[in-house]
Amino acid sequence: MAPKRAVALRILEAAFVPDERKAEVRKRLARAKGQVEGIERMLAKDRPCMEILTQISATQEALRGVGRVMVRNYLERCAGAAIKAGREQEVYDELMGVIFKLTR
Repeated sequence: MAPKRAVALRILEAAFVPDERKAEVRKRLARAKGQVEGIERMLAKDRPCMEILTQISATQEALRGVGRVMVRNYLERCAGAAIKAGREQEVYDELMGVIFKLTR
């Protein structure tokens, strides 16, 4: 049996991701992008493996930070509104799916 594909909850409010949260996500993404570029420079300069691994770890943490911001947004904006609209089971299923994705 094929796995059931998650269907995103329909937006119940006009703003999916508020501008101030978008700014925070963009700032974190820029930091991660800079760290990835730093890894590329480190490889080009034949830096020691431990330095590169440390930078990789920092990059992964920066992306986890983006994920935390977006999970908070989901809970506050999307899930909260859906629960108020009586769609608890949909929210539960969707939230479980995202938790499994983020913890792989």
